[in-house]
Amino acid sequence: MQLKESLVEALIGAVVVLVAALFLVYAYSNTAVGRSSSGYPLVARFPSAAGVSVGTDVRISGIKVGSVTKQELDPQTFQAKVTFTVQNDVQLPVDTIAKIASEGILGGNYIDLSPGGEMDTLKPGEEIEQTQGSVDLMGLIGRAIYSATGSDKSEGGSAGGEADSGAPAPVPAE
Repeated sequence: MQLKESLVEALIGAVVVLVAALFLVYAYSNTAVGRSSSGYPLVARFPSAAGVSVGTDVRISGIKVGSVTKQELDPQTFQAKVTFTVQNDVQLPVDTIAKIASEGILGGNYIDLSPGGEMDTLKPGEEIEQTQGSVDLMGLIGRAIYSATGSDKSEGGSAGGEADSGAPAPVPAE
């Protein structure tokens, strides 16, 4: 009886180890860790690269064409210098625009490339000159709330001033 129980425990242990190994192989092959970043490198400088990190997608028309490989601060301009790769079969014009876009309110950020119309193309290691940094969503929400509450106070103050002046209130036409 004891031998039978230990055999069952050994088989269950082997199944657990096999499932864990299969999970690790799957995770390694389906993440950026398991892939080499093939393609040619490009550089872009952004005033704000919030939400972008190594491994972030680089997309054109919503299709992934590369990924971010390096981030650093430019000590002269204090801008974020982002290096990323683009697939070799995607040749970008020199007037391409790079902007940091969001997948939605709860989604992550990615770099969106908008190719221009120039005939000359960017060479490996060159810099995209036209960029737009990430938008501070919390700052925008704060400004919207502040401006909404600020406008209510000013409207209330002007309405009270008109009532004090003795001028009759306009009668709505029926």
